[in-house]
Amino acid sequence: QVYLVESGGGLVQPGGSLRLSCAASGSGFYRNAMAWFRQAPGKEREMTATIDYVGDTPDYAESVKGRFTISRDNAKNMVYLQLNGLTPEDTAVYYCAAGNARSNYRSKWIYWGQGTQVTVSS
Repeated sequence: QVYLVESGGGLVQPGGSLRLSCAASGSGFYRNAMAWFRQAPGKEREMTATIDYVGDTPDYAESVKGRFTISRDNAKNMVYLQLNGLTPEDTAVYYCAAGNARSNYRSKWIYWGQGTQVTVSS
């Protein structure tokens, strides 16, 4: 069992930055693939970034490539998402997820956090 708690969301102006954190507890975190998904109002939850248990070769949605960076610290059981160059289209609830393997599909991820709200507005 893995428990996930996100933090770091908030209100930011267009062009601004945020760093989201996901604290994991439970056993076997270091073996899990990790991901950030996001869900905007009225839209499906979509993959934003994924990272394997080693931390190599992260994968990103096209809409965030070059602006967002996912990273992990297995010693601290933490996963991060650095958000730069934010636009109003990035407004969403951001969720941390853990699973056995990376996937773009929500159904493949086993454990989820409660989400943290990111609002980009002037």
